[in-house]
Formats: sequence, structure tokens, C-alpha cells
Amino acid sequence: MKKNILVVLSFISIISTVFSQELKFKVKDVQDSTVYLIKYIGSQKYYADTAELENGTVIFDGSKQEQGVMGLLLPDRNYFEFLHAGEPVYIETKAPNCPNNVIIKKSEENKVFYEYINFMKENTKKGRQLQKELAGLGNDNADRKKEIREELSGMGGTIKAFQQGIVDKHPGKLAAKIVKMSMDIEVPEAPRNEDGSLVDSNFNYHYFRDHYFENIDLKDSRLANTPVIQNKLEYYYSSKMLYQHPDTLIKYLTPVLEQIEEGSGMYQFVVGNVITHFEKSKIMGLDKVTNYLIARYLCSRDSEGNPKGFWMKKEKLEELCENTQKRLRLVQGVTPPNIILPDSTNQKWYNLYELESDYTILYFWDPNCGHCKKVTPKYQTLYEKKLKDRNVEIFAVANAVGEDFNDWKAFIKKHKLGFINVGLTQEIYEIASKDPSALIPSKTTAESINYQSTYDIFSTPRVWILDKDKKIVAKSLSVAQVELFLDKAQGKEESEKLFEVEEDKAEDKDH
Repeated sequence: MKKNILVVLSFISIISTVFSQELKFKVKDVQDSTVYLIKYIGSQKYYADTAELENGTVIFDGSKQEQGVMGLLLPDRNYFEFLHAGEPVYIETKAPNCPNNVIIKKSEENKVFYEYINFMKENTKKGRQLQKELAGLGNDNADRKKEIREELSGMGGTIKAFQQGIVDKHPGKLAAKIVKMSMDIEVPEAPRNEDGSLVDSNFNYHYFRDHYFENIDLKDSRLANTPVIQNKLEYYYSSKMLYQHPDTLIKYLTPVLEQIEEGSGMYQFVVGNVITHFEKSKIMGLDKVTNYLIARYLCSRDSEGNPKGFWMKKEKLEELCENTQKRLRLVQGVTPPNIILPDSTNQKWYNLYELESDYTILYFWDPNCGHCKKVTPKYQTLYEKKLKDRNVEIFAVANAVGEDFNDWKAFIKKHKLGFINVGLTQEIYEIASKDPSALIPSKTTAESINYQSTYDIFSTPRVWILDKDKKIVAKSLSVAQVELFLDKAQGKEESEKLFEVEEDKAEDKDH
């Protein structure tokens, strides 16, 4: 009997929990129809659920939804937002201006949330009115201008005080955490030496950067489902906050990501957001940030031995991690894998690591690639007229298997390519296929034979620039950009340019 009572009580508890998250809305002056529950992931909106509005009322089961900022989308694009924080919600409103007619019947979180929203609306409206008045005043209204500026300045303090009041009165509430997340860090007065000089002339920036996330509860995954957090993140890793150099970005992003609980919704959002951002970056070298983050926060293992990128499909994650390990060897500041291959005679072998050049252009191409046919002769011009005399070598690796072998030799001869040209020829390929030990390690390496996989070459042309120690200093540049880079690196910035960047851009567009 006692056991049965416990089962009944447990069942009642489960039912009670489900109903305690009921999301109920009553909307006046809207026709009954299908309505949509909207959720946020960062600043992006997604459909979360649908239901029928009947007699102006609709109910959703909140237990099936992730908590955070949500919205109700009604007919005629009527839309308003609310907080789902694990408590029952009952909101009444009226079309067509639903946001301004919201009445919170049940939900302490939404009472706080709308108290803040309404306060900000009033102050925003007042601020715009003052700004409009200020813009319309002439030079003979100096006193009124001063009054308005003082009033606008005072409004900032009023808003801060109101925000801090919500944070202090409602600790732990999602609404208060969202408000706190919206607040900037207060920077204290900069410390000074005994003589009154500043200890650190950049103190304000350093303090703001180092304390930036103190107002954000990175342990509360509900905040990942709000638009505020994405704006905060994007500002932090942008050029407004951090110098856009891979090592700098890795240095400051790592401590932030280390604070977040692995396996949480916040972890998934922040890691995914940062990786996606740097994947799209057009800034040279920032692929190092992407590959570092993937390796550390998706591919490395948690305490149970599972990859940390728990939300990704197993096969896709395994492929990503395998490719990332290759790419980590091809980023700036790293010495890439060696390449030892023969020239077109199949007799003379060249070793990339043994070149005694100040800089080396590592160039991958294909004699039957249309874009390569345009670009490769330009490298010969650049080499002949500039680079050869400045101890800069071009180490060109071509596809030379099968019929491509004769095309490769013919192209070298036709365009009088004077730099180093090596390739995986048909003869070498067949020997390596039958008996790798005949070539490895006496002549070459497995990575050289499989250079396309080693260097992730699935399209051509591809370019890396290496310094005298064979470390990567630049990559993925056009011919004109290679010329500009090396002119600057070798103190020849004023030298006449052989190629124009705009011309390269036009060719790339056609390609």
C-alpha cells in the first residue's frame, strides 16, 4: 500500500509539473486561426509549435519547449514576446497593437520583464522627442539646448538605476539576468602612480575587455535563447574589442569558452556561434581560430570519452575532426608537412625543407585547370622580374599523373617556367602503389605521395607563403597579393607593381 501511494504521489507530481508550465494566451479582436509559438536561438527566430486559437484563447505545453525569450505569432503579423522560465504563463492582449496591450495575468517573470520593457519604451520615446527638439533648435536657444543635453545625460543614469534595481530585487529570475546581460560593465577610475601619472594608459579598455562577461551568467542556458547574448558575443570577438589576429583571438576566447558547462545548451550555442563566425571570415589567417576551436571544443573528449560536439551527427563530426587535424598543420605560424617529389625528368628530386630561400611560395596547380593556365605564367613573370634576385623561390606542385604528365611538361616548356616544378608522375605513382618501400623513406615520404590529402587540395590553384624557417606566414593569396606581401616583407614596398589586385579580383570572379 505504501508503495502504491508513493507511485500515485509521483504521478501527481509529474502531472503537476507539466501543467505548471502551461503557456496560455487570450487575444481580443483577432479571428480564430492557427497561431505559432516562436523561439529564439541567439538572435534567430524559429517556429517552436503551432496550435489553434479558439474563442480568442490558445494554450501551449511549455514543458516541451526550451526556456528563454519566446513569442506568439498571430494572424496579420500580430506578434508579441514573453518569457518562458518554467512557470505557468497567462497573458491577455488586444490586436492590432498586441505588444502595447499586454496584461500579465499570471507569471512573475513576465511581470518583471514587461515592467522593464514598458520602462524602456517610455524612456526611448522621451529620448527621441528630446533629440528631435534639440535638432530643431537654432543658435539663439543655447539655454534650452543645454537643458536638453543635461536631461538626456540624466536619463542614462535613470536607466542604469532602474536596471540595477531589477537585478537587485529579483536575483535568479531570468528577466533579471536578461536585464543584467544588457548592462555594460562599470569601469572604475584608472589607478595612478605616486606622481599622478596613469599606471596603464589603456586601463579602461583592458578592464572592460577582461570583465566583459561578468554580467552574463554563462551557466544559465536559458540566456542562449535570447537575442541579447548574440549581440554581446559578436561585439566581443569583433574588431571593436579584439585585434583580429588568430593568436590574440584564441588567447581571449579560450578563457570564456572554458567557463561554460560542457553538454549544456549554452555550450552548444556559444561554441557553434563563434566557430560559424570565423568560418565565414575573409581575413587571412583566421582559419587558425576556426580549426583550433573545432579541435578543442568539438572533437576533444569529455570526461566520459565522448566528443564534446554532442549535437552533431557522429559521421559528420568524425569527418570534420579528421579534416581539422590536417588543416591545423596548414595554418599561419606552423611548419607544414614536407614535400619531396621529382621534376618532369623523373630523375631529380626536390625537398621543400632543404630550400635555402628567404621566402618560398608553395604553389599547387593543375595543367588542365582553366584558372591555373592564367595564373601560372604570371608567377613566372613575378619570379623572373622580381623574386629570383631577392632569394624567393617558387616550389610548384602539379598534378602529373596519366595524360596530365605530358600536358604538364608541355606547359612548363611553352611558358618557360624557371622555378621549381615537381609532381607526382605516373611512374612514381605506379612504383609507390606496387611497393611503397621502394621509395619510402629512401626517396620521399607517404605525405608527399599523398600530397593532395596532406594539403587538403581539392581545387586549384592553392598558395602558401613560407618564411626562411618554412613556417607559414600567408596563404590563399592572388598573384598581385603575393607580390604586395613579399614587397612589404622584404622592404620593397615602393617597387613598381607588376600586377594589379583589381585585375586578380576580376579573374577570380570569372573563375
